[in-house]
Amino acid sequence: MRRPLVGALTTLLFTGATVVGTGAAAQAAPGAVDFAGTVALSNCSGSLIRMPSSGDNDPALVMTNGHCLETGMPDPGTVITDQSSSRTFSLLNSSAGKAGTLQATKVAYSTMTDTDVTLYELNTTYAQIKQRYGIDALSLSPDHPVAGTAIKVVSGFWKKIYSCNVDGFVHELHEAGYVWKDSLRYTSTCDVIGGTSGSPVVDVSTGKVVAINNTGNENGEQCTMNNPCEVDENGNVTVHQGTNYAEETYGIAKCFGTGNKLDLGLPGCTLPQPGGTDEGDGAVRSAGHRA
Repeated sequence: MRRPLVGALTTLLFTGATVVGTGAAAQAAPGAVDFAGTVALSNCSGSLIRMPSSGDNDPALVMTNGHCLETGMPDPGTVITDQSSSRTFSLLNSSAGKAGTLQATKVAYSTMTDTDVTLYELNTTYAQIKQRYGIDALSLSPDHPVAGTAIKVVSGFWKKIYSCNVDGFVHELHEAGYVWKDSLRYTSTCDVIGGTSGSPVVDVSTGKVVAINNTGNENGEQCTMNNPCEVDENGNVTVHQGTNYAEETYGIAKCFGTGNKLDLGLPGCTLPQPGGTDEGDGAVRSAGHRA
């Protein structure tokens, strides 16, 4: 996983990684991808998002990784829905300054099976957020991303934007007992670090979110924590040290209906359901999990 805060600070200490500041240098050109609508969590990054069907008066949603869930990483095969939460998020403006604070009422959905996502429902609507802070939510694309597309990974935690392209897609990505399907692989310039977990991956041409940043192979190990491996349709395993990945989000849009409410029974919704038995057949298991 692209580790939360503790791991992120360790990465900075030993690698001297640079964090982009929030001053004039961080300002984005008109029409370019910037920080507006991203959020900083206590230990991760995230974004204020809306579905294609979302209305202005619907309760707003914040998206981050499943492994950023405040109650701990869900086990393989676990799906959490409608869980009470009062978590807060720092909403950023275009230059990465703090526009305001958002608060959740519940975890609408969280899992690390097939994908790596947590969706929080807030106590405010999109219209209220726009009125109070002048910030629009990022739109979730309903379409599968395309190889070669120019993308930006926008980290609200580090206030840093990474630029690269979609290198391709992975049939299955295995990491310490977790299995993610049809993952998105970055080209090399998206060298994300701990704390970028949950960052939205934005299609530069459309400005829409196509994926959520979640992991990378750090040490060249095979299928261990922080060292995911690629597994193809025939079960062949490949390791790419230094390569980073994201989980596609287009399928999430098919699972939210009227009023921005989760409905896993909607046509085309393929997100894992609570009580399912899919724990990632053939996954490599690990004795412990490190956030």
